[in-house]
Parts: sequence; C-alpha cells; structure tokens
Amino acid sequence: MAKLWGGRFQKSTDKKVDDFNSSIRFDKRMYKQDIKGSVAHATMLGKQNIIPKEDSDKIVAELKNILKDIEDGKVEFEIDAEDIHMNIEKILIERIGDAGKRLHTGRSRNDQVALDIRMYLMDETADIEEMLIHTLNVLVDLASDHTETIMPGYTHLQKAQPVTFAHHLMAYFEMFKRDLSRLRDCRKRTNVMPLGSGALAGTTYPLDREFVASELGFDAVTMNSLDGV
Repeated sequence: MAKLWGGRFQKSTDKKVDDFNSSIRFDKRMYKQDIKGSVAHATMLGKQNIIPKEDSDKIVAELKNILKDIEDGKVEFEIDAEDIHMNIEKILIERIGDAGKRLHTGRSRNDQVALDIRMYLMDETADIEEMLIHTLNVLVDLASDHTETIMPGYTHLQKAQPVTFAHHLMAYFEMFKRDLSRLRDCRKRTNVMPLGSGALAGTTYPLDREFVASELGFDAVTMNSLDGV
C-alpha cells in the first residue's frame, strides 16, 4: 500500500529517509489513545451524517478489533508508515477498504497528534498520581511509628540540631505533596480537547466537538485552532 501522504510522488522514498522520519519506535506507546480518539471521531462523523452511518459503524468495529490484535501481539508496526497514527489507519484501510479512508474526514494528523499526546499525558499522570498517593500514605504510616525516634538533623552536610525521624520523613511528605499538586494542575491544563482544530484553521464540516470531548472524558475544547495544534 502506498504512503497515505505520498500521492504526488512518482518514486518511493529512500529507506534511510523513512527510518529518519519514523517515530513509531516511541509513539507506538500511544496506540490505545489513538484508537480511542479515532473511535470517538468516527462515531461523531456518523452521528453528524458527515459519513454514512454504515461506514462509521464499520470503522468503529474494526478499530476495536485492531486494539485487541495489538494487545494480543498480533500486529507488527511498520517503519514505512512512520508513526502510530498512520500505522493504525493503514491497517484499518487494508482491512475494510475505502470505508477506512473516511476516518480522516474533518481531521488532520496535526490535531490527531495533539489529541493523542494530551490523552496519553492524562492517563500517565493519573497513574503517577496514584503512586504518589500511595507513597504519601507510606510516609505517614512510617512517621507515625517514629515520633520519638531521634536522629541528627543536617545543614550544609553537617550535623546540626536533633530532630525526630518522623519530622525528617514528613519533610519528604511535603515535597511529594507539592509534586502531587503540580501533577493535578498539569492534568487540569491538559484536560482540553484539541480535535477539530484541523491542520491549523478548523474545517467546514459540521463537527460536534463537544460530543467527542464528552466521549473522551475531556472537560472542555480548545477555543483557538492555531493554539490547539
């Protein structure tokens, strides 16, 4: 299958160029987010009658099959397809034909990438937040057992005033608590959906961005398409 973006080229690109341009080695970790975003987008396209409902349903069903196949280790990503977005779209088109090409209606790889990164960051920060909360609880429990355990406090790498081990531990509690606050603030800023921005200036298709944002669990949509991508 020819490159999705290579319609005007008469010759295939050099393998070294493909390897240089490819990001699949590291962005393959976003396969769940890419498929989840595409499912929501395809569902919206059918709901808005932008593409036939039959094609929308076919796309959604096959994307879910692709997700299962990836998790079962049945999919081998290709460097020639460059990134996770084009790899999945290529597999989709190979499996369901022209209907798969309609998934890209009203969407650019620009806003697709922006969406995937935000979704990935939100998932990852949620996992890190859970680990941080566990760490905070461990520190509190350990400090509770050492409220009378004396140790030297240090300043400038030298022994200074005596403190309790509990006091020492709770200093780290405060540090990790600030990390947790920063993480939550990061998630709040990330929790805005850019899909619908297009390449840079939106689209003339009657997209329902709020529907897609709701499907994906975003609190809001980006207000400026240039900012979104």
